[in-house]
Amino acid sequence: MGYIKCEALEETGYVVLDRYNQELDPKEWLDIEYVDWKSSGDTRFAPLASAKGEIECNGFWNHKPPRTDKDGVWIPSQVEKAPILTRRAQEPGANVGRCRVIELQPTPYGECLYNLHQDDNNRLNPDGTGWVVRGFFNLTDDKDSFFVLRENRTDPEGEVRIALPAGAQLIIDTQRLWHAATHVGTDPRYCLITSWTSGPELDAYIEKHNGVNRVESVHVPQDVLEAGYAEQARKDAARAAYYAAKGQAEVRAMSEA
Repeated sequence: MGYIKCEALEETGYVVLDRYNQELDPKEWLDIEYVDWKSSGDTRFAPLASAKGEIECNGFWNHKPPRTDKDGVWIPSQVEKAPILTRRAQEPGANVGRCRVIELQPTPYGECLYNLHQDDNNRLNPDGTGWVVRGFFNLTDDKDSFFVLRENRTDPEGEVRIALPAGAQLIIDTQRLWHAATHVGTDPRYCLITSWTSGPELDAYIEKHNGVNRVESVHVPQDVLEAGYAEQARKDAARAAYYAAKGQAEVRAMSEA
């Protein structure tokens, strides 16, 4: 039967929407409660919706009963502090699973490449239903930072680098694309991440906000690119050697983040 997917994401796996005027909104992400939860880099997360409406970030399949990343329960204490962020996550009208704000500390390009991962959004997702993708709304003005997308984790061919100023809005099939953020600066980067179920509601939202599935990549000097490739290879080799010394095969599983 196959899953219901967004046609706009079929070709490249991502769309970039019109930029949101973030300056008009208060900095709600500074008021909500964060928990230590490591994803790709030095991170914390502030959940707005979780499996049972509790302030935690675990995959829905790790709860009882286990389920896919759909039907998230809004957390009253967080929603009260961040009503505008909640509204933005709900605006498409698509089913929401996990919804949270990520706090990412500065992350250079080579570290970002090592952190590239795929998400496990569709574990337990029944065939014939909507495919779960993720929205990324950049909240802070990280003009020199960028999102990295790859079809193959270790192959830079076709790498896409998407700028992350305040109000940048992306929707990504993060189970298809390897992804992570290069964050340049001294202050943390904040971004609202929402799991949405593909279907006509999300299709209409993408069309309403003029989603495009190809953008010009952020320019990065060649020496920085080469140094990043080398750093990724060095860290991968060190990781493989660590597991080999323990007599274990390295497994790079999908992220639950």
